[in-house]
Amino acid sequence: MRDPNPCPPPAADPGAAIRRLIAVMAALRDPVRGCPWDREQSFDTIAPYTIEEAYEVADAIARRDWDALKDELGDLLFQVVYYAQMGAEDGRFDFTAIASAIADKMVRRHPHVFGTESREDAEAQSRAWEAQKAEERAARAETGVLDGVPVALPALTRALKLTRRAARVGFDWPDPQAVLAKLAEETKELQDEIAAGASSDRLADELGDMLFVLANLARKLDLDPETCLRQANAKFERRFRAIEQALAHEGKSPADATLAEMEALWTGAKQAEPR
Repeated sequence: MRDPNPCPPPAADPGAAIRRLIAVMAALRDPVRGCPWDREQSFDTIAPYTIEEAYEVADAIARRDWDALKDELGDLLFQVVYYAQMGAEDGRFDFTAIASAIADKMVRRHPHVFGTESREDAEAQSRAWEAQKAEERAARAETGVLDGVPVALPALTRALKLTRRAARVGFDWPDPQAVLAKLAEETKELQDEIAAGASSDRLADELGDMLFVLANLARKLDLDPETCLRQANAKFERRFRAIEQALAHEGKSPADATLAEMEALWTGAKQAEPR
């Protein structure tokens, strides 16, 4: 007779907690008693959820919501366990193989910690880390400078990684001012296309060039473009909500207000923020 409760009880030991989570996943995927939705999922259908969960982790960190971060990290860990279960079902890999592989990789990439090699500073460690990754890419027959940069990355992040790779072999602007000059050039090209009534394809091409240059500018300033844009999104949302609240006090909505009214309220919201 089957155990009516296939999930082990909660435990304080990390190893036991992982084993419990793996057991929960196995129960969800059980071909007879599992969850119908979970049984139907595949690597392809779960992948979008993994991306979503990673963003929710980043959002919790940005909001400094540590309780939410704990939950979101659990959701992200569950994604790994999900893939491990499906991999085990296919005879490809299991959670132990995943954990062992990443542990081996970290040991291999940190000989100054786990071996006899010494490194004096973070810059030396970064150079050695990149050299190790280059060796690993070569072992996978990824010989091109840009090989191995995932296509599914957010576009700004992928632009950052592509240009960082190119910069390692000297294909780079000398300083941020040179990037700003290129941005001015790309801006002028877009202005010319707009004035000429260019097609949406041409406009998209020029706008893409501008965004790519902005990703380069972020790199030269040692900033992450995705983080910069998330912060800008949050700032816009915060200030626009202030406009809504101010108008609500007058019994109005943004749709009832003029652009001049909303711009004045936007300026007020901006000035009210701490600098």
